[in-house]
Amino acid sequence: MKIYTFPAKDELDALLKRPVRDASELNATVSAVLKDVRERGDVAVREYEERFDKVRLDDLVVSEAEMQEAEKLVSEELKEAIRIAHHNIERFHAAQRFEGEHVKVTEGVECWQKAVAIEKVGLYIPGGTAPLFSTVLMLATPAKIAGCRDIILCTPPAKDGNVNPAILVAAHTAGVSRIYKIGGVQAIGAMAYGTESVPKVFKIFGPGNQFVMCAKQQVSLHDVAIDMPAGPSEVEVLADETSNVAFVAADLLSQAEHGIDSQVLLVCKSLETAQKVEAEVERQLALLPRKEIAAQALEHSKAIVVHDDDEMMEITNRYAPEHLIIETSNYMELAQKVVNAGSVFLGSLTPESAGDYASGTNHTLPTNGYAVAYSGVNLDSFCRKITFQHIQPEGIRSIGKAVELMAEAEGLDAHKNAMTLRKESL
Repeated sequence: MKIYTFPAKDELDALLKRPVRDASELNATVSAVLKDVRERGDVAVREYEERFDKVRLDDLVVSEAEMQEAEKLVSEELKEAIRIAHHNIERFHAAQRFEGEHVKVTEGVECWQKAVAIEKVGLYIPGGTAPLFSTVLMLATPAKIAGCRDIILCTPPAKDGNVNPAILVAAHTAGVSRIYKIGGVQAIGAMAYGTESVPKVFKIFGPGNQFVMCAKQQVSLHDVAIDMPAGPSEVEVLADETSNVAFVAADLLSQAEHGIDSQVLLVCKSLETAQKVEAEVERQLALLPRKEIAAQALEHSKAIVVHDDDEMMEITNRYAPEHLIIETSNYMELAQKVVNAGSVFLGSLTPESAGDYASGTNHTLPTNGYAVAYSGVNLDSFCRKITFQHIQPEGIRSIGKAVELMAEAEGLDAHKNAMTLRKESL
């Protein structure tokens, strides 16, 4: 990690800029695959599975027998951990249920909202070196609570044609409707357009590599909604002289091991703290099985030394981190000043990994600075709010004239007439 001491305000934007890659070639590749899936359906999907995931599939659907076999392959200890996480995620998200209030806005005019579940949702779950069965819980659990009728899941199979058994156990626990052995861009295309096997969904959720994220953004332009735009995963840690250096280093590394394009940021109030953390990062890094990945991520990560809390929070709110860990002595005070962040972890005993798995909050969060405008996935992500209004005679008398005047001023005579006829009918 490179250490920057006391940067000037006019240096912050450049210092906090995320790495940018040329996406022109990526966009063209993704667009071609999506077009092929749209036109040829299952045939194209199978061809891409053979090409990219190195597996020839007779059936894209995970069978009941495979679900039962997965139950045998996953240890009871891990299944219990999945159940604990599911319980906490379910409890936290169930508390987010919306109760619309009937509002009498004026005499004779009543308005209200009702939350209605999105009927068909698609979940994408990466496989590969880190099969994210925890993400199954994070997405399927609120979808089930919301009342989504169809919860479709796509995930890449291994070369033997099987899906990671922990993904299947988590899917069964959280109430997924159907599971398909499809990965990458072809999975996004299948859910966006529908194929002979895969139903078209109305909204797609879930993380993935640059190809998956590009595919999600492309299909969102015309065909289907997505959870949020996203980039590589990231964490920012705020530390001071009271912070446990080993904890801080572990938190930075837990994010760095996600991928070579992950970014970690340390902000602290002394060069000594930054140097201690850097030394501890090096010590812990050497012990990690994924140290090559984490080491590459650390190459474009930074430690910034600032004068005081105000500068610390200015940097934080400019950066708008996906994950923000506040490990300072006054963490509750600083928490009140957070404006832009995906999810915040307070105190020395609240690692980001708790939120990734089992504290109950959702780990599908806005990255790449999108926390300035987007929330992480929550119960509302799986719902639409429909508004209702009911006008009685007193309401026509109350707002009728205002409607006529406003419609006339906008030059929309038919709008005015729709109200005028009702006024005259009274």
